[in-house]
Amino acid sequence: MKTDEKRRLTRIASKGDVSFMQTTEPSLATRLSEPLNIGGKKVANRLWLAPMAGLGHVAYREVLEEYGGCGLMFTEMCSAKAVPMENRRVSPVFRWRDEELPKLVCQIVGATPDEMIPAARRVEAEGFFGIDINMGCSVPGIVKRHAGAALLKSPEKALAVIEAVRTAVTLPLFVKFRTGWIPDIRPAVALARQFESAGVDCLVFHPRVAPDKRTRPAVLDHIRSIKDAVSIPVIGNGDVVTREECAHMLESTGCDGISVGRMAMARPWLFAEWTRGYQPSEAEFGQYAIRLADALEARYDPVRALKRYKLFTVYFAANFTFGHSLQSKFLAAKSMAQIRAVARQHVRPDMQLSGRPNMNLYNT
Repeated sequence: MKTDEKRRLTRIASKGDVSFMQTTEPSLATRLSEPLNIGGKKVANRLWLAPMAGLGHVAYREVLEEYGGCGLMFTEMCSAKAVPMENRRVSPVFRWRDEELPKLVCQIVGATPDEMIPAARRVEAEGFFGIDINMGCSVPGIVKRHAGAALLKSPEKALAVIEAVRTAVTLPLFVKFRTGWIPDIRPAVALARQFESAGVDCLVFHPRVAPDKRTRPAVLDHIRSIKDAVSIPVIGNGDVVTREECAHMLESTGCDGISVGRMAMARPWLFAEWTRGYQPSEAEFGQYAIRLADALEARYDPVRALKRYKLFTVYFAANFTFGHSLQSKFLAAKSMAQIRAVARQHVRPDMQLSGRPNMNLYNT
């Protein structure tokens, strides 16, 4: 490329021309924007929101949808025991907007077919895009009930759950799971093949052992091993913070798409940014902080809204060089009105951003 042309493109980029983003990074945007078939249903793109307890609630998803660019969204983890009796108007987790159902997957967690079948039938009856069975959560309360990642310790029990749900419903079936409880990937590969044989339509794989709370990097070779073992789509998850890391996971593992969690909380516009060149403005962070506060207050009672906002602040504050100070101000707020006051006063367009979130804060 000639020097004059490079200068011209630099000037265009500095003006925030969306077409520049689309032409300079066609490989990632094009690959992410390619539709994907899951269980006979079409998904618009391959960049998805990961399920996150306490974070991926209906209020956050509403804000996320305003930016667009997300192929599939997943609910928070819903207890299979509770789902059949839940009232969507009051449930903190089994709650949605009707307009999001065509691209919303409900994640359920349970230990036995008897728990999972009624929950799966309720999810199908409500019109969700699909069901995701959680086999990745390793928090003590879930593992103690022999659910989540605990099922990976007993492959026969995990398979029994899958077979039961597959028999009970016809909508697309996902499984979110980890490497297991030991670093050896071979048991997870064998289980992935069994899941496919039992009728699972898509695997979302986080390449860490269950006890690892992100103290070590995700093992990308493990995603490659799962992808090579099955013919159904495999979505990679774990440590994707930048578009470069997103491209690297796709290229190095051969996975069919990417599921983003924590970074989606920090910057929900990344889906639109990575798939179609959306350019956030300098005021985007402050606007996001207020919009999420408004959505939470509209969807939840004041106590729950405040609690959920404070869970979010660690990811939001990690965007900034002095994020610890900002988060402490949010945590001191006693009401949503005070939350808004903090956002208006302390989240400014001239704040110094970290190139990638402050991982010391991000991983807490």
